[in-house]
Amino acid sequence: MSTTMANISASQVKELREKTGAPMMDCKQALTEAKGDLEGAVVILRKKGVSVAAKKAARVTSEGSVAQYIHAGGKIGVLVEVNCESDFVARTDDFKELIHDIAMHIAASDPKFVRKEDVTPEAYAREKEIYLAQAIASGKPAHIAEKMVAGKMEKFYEEVCLLEQPFIKDQTMNISQLIAAKIGKLGENIAVRRFARFKVGEATATVAFIAAKPDEGEAAAPAK
Repeated sequence: MSTTMANISASQVKELREKTGAPMMDCKQALTEAKGDLEGAVVILRKKGVSVAAKKAARVTSEGSVAQYIHAGGKIGVLVEVNCESDFVARTDDFKELIHDIAMHIAASDPKFVRKEDVTPEAYAREKEIYLAQAIASGKPAHIAEKMVAGKMEKFYEEVCLLEQPFIKDQTMNISQLIAAKIGKLGENIAVRRFARFKVGEATATVAFIAAKPDEGEAAAPAK
């Protein structure tokens, strides 16, 4: 028998809503589409969140908030600015939860850049040269080595770019998808503007910011 909205129980909708924070009707529709499968419905909602985020990415984000997070007994500290479209959304619990999670993630994962587009040409060239030398040293032909390097550079982005990193509290999504889910729920464009990470004993702090204005969004294709 096919699954319809009538077959979806209130407890299923409640569980999905608690897991994703998505509106109730969206949860019910996703569960119907996934034939009652909770994890499948989560994937559907995440895809929808990304779609909503792409549509809203050009909208101005002139409001927002700065969050701090202190970790490891005061050994690591983070400041992060996250922007949205209105002061109303900036004051919601959902937005506050998001920027707290991002600050905590930065403390734990130590990204060096916000987005792929923000990786400096010098950093990109340095890593590519290292990977290419490793591939050639392993005896791979030049054309094969180049393909191997392309794959490793994607892994490099995942390691150093905040938006590409798997979220520490849920490894099935990255930070970009985490933000997209909140955009889908709150109905406003949201963008990480900049962050700073300090660690006791280190001579320099990590300071990163997006190269473009925050109202230009974060959904553009990588420059590399």
